[in-house]
Amino acid sequence: MSTRVPSLNWLRVFEAAARTESFARAASQLNMTPAAVSQQVKALETQLGTPLFHRHAHAVTLTETGRAYLPSVQQSLLMLETATTVLFGETRAQRLYVQSVLLFAHGILASGVPTFQTAHPQINLSLTTGNVVSDFANRFTDLQIVFGNPALFGTENDEVMRESLYPVAPPDIAAQIETPQDLFQFTLIEVSTHRASWPHWFESLRLPAGQARYFFADNSLMAAELSAAGLGIALARAPASDRIMDLSGLVACLPDCSCPGQEAYHLVYPSRTTLRPAARTFRDWLLDYSAAVQTR
Repeated sequence: MSTRVPSLNWLRVFEAAARTESFARAASQLNMTPAAVSQQVKALETQLGTPLFHRHAHAVTLTETGRAYLPSVQQSLLMLETATTVLFGETRAQRLYVQSVLLFAHGILASGVPTFQTAHPQINLSLTTGNVVSDFANRFTDLQIVFGNPALFGTENDEVMRESLYPVAPPDIAAQIETPQDLFQFTLIEVSTHRASWPHWFESLRLPAGQARYFFADNSLMAAELSAAGLGIALARAPASDRIMDLSGLVACLPDCSCPGQEAYHLVYPSRTTLRPAARTFRDWLLDYSAAVQTR
């Protein structure tokens, strides 16, 4: 009987290449050559009768078909790994898929993950990022760190961290800001994906914001870099934004004028009782680590 179920090795190579967006990085992870990775991906595409990747000079990106196929492949490989662990004991490396909103991954996770990996070398952590709700849909992960209403992402969640908002700018611009009204002399860089932003900050000071002029960016990392380049004043979202503010050379304009945000970061998952051991370990570590970050 004929079947279109591909070789397990082809699927494993496809998953690594899709996750890293690079045949070379996938090859390094799988102890193969880039040419061998390319050949196995091509064999998979030939069997399926459709391309799964767009090839670029130094990277690859998934086609729409490849993007739709990836969650099923990841889930199938994980189910096979889990079944093997249950029946035959712990695997040498427990793969764990975590997806995080970009600012939290950059400002909080990046500095903590090395410590987590040192403490838990048996867990093979795969970390990806997103920025809007649609980035977190139709993708298989064990855990997701999201910002905003957790009910949009999963059935169970833990609140991980809240935020504090205050204006930041390069030192020469910050030195010109003595009162909140002085902000109106400059362009205010707004992050369009956040509900709590400049209007919320002005409202907390009971200050009309009708005079403000805005430039819109879609994430806080871009807002910080635009401010550092001299475009205007950004809004810090401490503590998740602390690292990018430091790297961009931004300082607080009005240190005493901060306000709490309206939403929080949450760790979401389908059910706490069904979390795999590696996911439970990461959850416990993240809650302790984020609590420590907020008390610094």
